[in-house]
Amino acid sequence: MHVTILGAGAWGTALGLVAADAGHSVRLWAREDHVVADVNERHCNPTYLPGVVLPESVGATSKIVDALGAQESALIILSVPTQHIRTVLAPVASHLEGASIVDVSKGIERGTHLRVSEILADIGVQAQSYTVLSGPSHAEEVGRRLPTTVVAASHIPAAAEFVQRTLTTDAFRIYTSDDVTGVEICGALKNVIAIAAGMIDGVGLADNTKAALITRGLAEIARLGVALGARTETFSGLAGLGDLFVTCTSRHSRNRFVGEQIAKGRSLQEVLADMTAVAEGVPTAIGAIELARDLDVELPITEKVAAILFDGVDPREALRELMARPMRTEI
Repeated sequence: MHVTILGAGAWGTALGLVAADAGHSVRLWAREDHVVADVNERHCNPTYLPGVVLPESVGATSKIVDALGAQESALIILSVPTQHIRTVLAPVASHLEGASIVDVSKGIERGTHLRVSEILADIGVQAQSYTVLSGPSHAEEVGRRLPTTVVAASHIPAAAEFVQRTLTTDAFRIYTSDDVTGVEICGALKNVIAIAAGMIDGVGLADNTKAALITRGLAEIARLGVALGARTETFSGLAGLGDLFVTCTSRHSRNRFVGEQIAKGRSLQEVLADMTAVAEGVPTAIGAIELARDLDVELPITEKVAAILFDGVDPREALRELMARPMRTEI
């Protein structure tokens, strides 16, 4: 089969390796000509995923129409940062008609409060099927073929099962689900909570604090997801607890890194300027708060993260305010 991947960052490149290991030919679309040249000529992507050798069955192009139209794709994997999906895909929406789309981007669009599935519908993408693939899966470890397990969620069970069959390898195991909303919300908000986890590391706090953050952060994510119609059990699964844990604790986590650096005194602008990858939790914090207010759902941790990122609130003061919230039952 042929697999097209839109976005040649770390995760898109790692999934190119997965698809190639599963026996497919792969075409990556990248904006940068030097990334295309590295993939095609050197079989690597040192800009975003250093140290990983790509099979010769993985090629690249900087022309998105060529990526979509080179040959009929079994799957089109969407690995474009959420805030750019509208700009990138709206001009080529007609080329996606009837396609099987697998989304691996994680976020909520600022201004519209839309999840990725909703953005695609809003720009007129008439896909044959839509599946969201998420779970504890750092690209750096997937690129090293370390055992990784994720979940594919689709409203069409056969679509999730097709993704499962198409991308499963000896090192990459896929479960299926029909809870698209839950998996999308987990993927979006876990990045915001990971920024808070980085702030805990940055101010020198320890395990008790981070464990409380992860636990209460998961409750916060679940409140928003359930208000949107998600199933409660999704939040204890791979897309929920699994991805939240790894993103809050791993040295590979871009969002955790952002929080840590800000807590150490750097400005958000400085931190983002030094990164080649995108920290999706930064813009998602605002989108999530706006969405939660529409639904009358409390997101106290997310609100404090946004206050620290955009209003200059000191992380220590934000923590004190969280600890001083009115007492209540846990459940």
